[in-house]
Amino acid sequence: MTITGTSESGKSETMTEAAGLSTGTAPGAEPQVASDRKGREWWRTAVIYQVYPRSFADANGDGVGDLTGITNRLPALKELGIDAVWLSPFQTSPQRDGGYDVSDYCDVDPLFGTLADFDAMLERIHGLGLRLIVDLVPNHSSSDHVWFQAALAAPAGSPERAAYIFRDGKGENGELPPNNWESVFGGPAWTRITEPNGTPGQWYLHLFDSTQPDFDWENPWVRAQFRDILRFWLDRGVDGFRVDVAHGMIKEAGLPDYTPAAPGASMGSGTATLEPAISDEPPSAPYWGQEGVHEIYRDWHLVLEEYEGDRVLCAEAWVEPLPKLARWVRPDEMQQAFNFSYLETPWSPPALRNVINESLDAFGSLGAPSTWVLSNHDVVRHASRLALTAANLQGHGIGPKSPGQPEPVLGLRRARAATSVMLALPGSSYLYQGEELGLPEVIDLPDSARQDPTWFRTNGERYGRDGCRVPIPWEADKPSYGFGPTDASWLPQPAQWARLARDVQEGVAGSTLELYRLALALRREHSLGFGTVEWIPGFGDEVVAFRNGPITVIANLGPAPIELPAGEIVLSSETLNGRTLPSDTTAWLV
Repeated sequence: MTITGTSESGKSETMTEAAGLSTGTAPGAEPQVASDRKGREWWRTAVIYQVYPRSFADANGDGVGDLTGITNRLPALKELGIDAVWLSPFQTSPQRDGGYDVSDYCDVDPLFGTLADFDAMLERIHGLGLRLIVDLVPNHSSSDHVWFQAALAAPAGSPERAAYIFRDGKGENGELPPNNWESVFGGPAWTRITEPNGTPGQWYLHLFDSTQPDFDWENPWVRAQFRDILRFWLDRGVDGFRVDVAHGMIKEAGLPDYTPAAPGASMGSGTATLEPAISDEPPSAPYWGQEGVHEIYRDWHLVLEEYEGDRVLCAEAWVEPLPKLARWVRPDEMQQAFNFSYLETPWSPPALRNVINESLDAFGSLGAPSTWVLSNHDVVRHASRLALTAANLQGHGIGPKSPGQPEPVLGLRRARAATSVMLALPGSSYLYQGEELGLPEVIDLPDSARQDPTWFRTNGERYGRDGCRVPIPWEADKPSYGFGPTDASWLPQPAQWARLARDVQEGVAGSTLELYRLALALRREHSLGFGTVEWIPGFGDEVVAFRNGPITVIANLGPAPIELPAGEIVLSSETLNGRTLPSDTTAWLV
């Protein structure tokens, strides 16, 4: 079976056709200002590196990462071989949910710097031949936002309240919430306000924390404000947006009661939910994946088309099945959607083959690239997740009392093998800061250090996402392992960071950092992003084997070693003894 990459018309493209064409920005080159040829836009094959600002690099020593710190470390990302940076929220925020509670969409939070610092960072990014995607959080704002404060001060039925979802309560005196919806972070999704005259008043909807009220996207005023917000950042030169909770925003008319079938996986923003796995059809939750969201993205698509340079919208949409997710990337909507089905696929050859086939079919049928991702700021790092010994629901996190603790050595081995498969696939790949160092989830955080709203709203029942957000190590012998000039770190760093720091891996054959560098260089050299997947039979059920252009990929997920076929071994996720491929190892051959 052969799966091909597709052009915007849906016609297949072979590696021969892609030969000699750029797979993004060439090393050292300036980003193109004029639009690339249709079907060869940079985002179709880009490797995009997620920077979580508070945990990437701290320039001023206060223990929290900042924009100047990011700017100072950009050469390291260029050397890694990426094409673009995705910057998680940096806008003004009270930081009750790691910046996903925005109080001013058109400014930089002083915690991270200033707009001048942002401009300097963006200039440096573009000067290195990279691009920048910034986070946009349109489902909800912070309760500190002036729009919400105006809504609280205004009477029921006012234009100010119409920007958010306010409703009268049920019961004799409105003492019951308008419906039974539960928050993603645990507890009810409604909070009752006290009116300006001191009496109990209406309720407002917050699918996440109570300090994150949902906008009413049926309101034309809200849509107009966000068009202006898009243009503000596009005018500054950003290359696109990662859209938080892109499957939310529109709620089913009437806001009907809804009871999930069972506890399950994540659904958005900073993400742990009571949903049954990821949203399915049928049935569908009345607050996820409503058809009305697509009208919003068609409108945004037109805004981006006002600007040169192939600007991009990427959806954080926890939606299944894959053909439904693909609706977010129809030609007049968004350009990318995160492939969370791939992220959540177990370490199983049949499951991997199926999700790769289904992804390329679903996205390719619309002329869109599939994205591939294994880790981000909302999920257990894949160096731990792939070696868990018990079920762990998305967003619950791992702590010292969690059942099924991961096996660290096995986890890193599988993570390296999994990444070696992912970076050989056609389309666009996303990397999360620190995964190139093989960082595991930090499990032994003291309860007093935890900051995720999930931890507090569930009274410690769920650990949440702090474990994947610990500041990353740069230099083993420096304060805070080189994260900043002092020992300060907003989440405590574990002692194992010393042996995983970037400087102790740089130039060391077999290190995780050098594995990533090599894979990214080969991916670019052989234009794998524009390639095809051709499955290779004959290796048995425990092996994933395919060709992409001149590269043959063999991943052994079984317990027994196998012999590699003929060809030069150009990459292996573990040191090989001859041509024997051991368990949980991936090799590339030409």
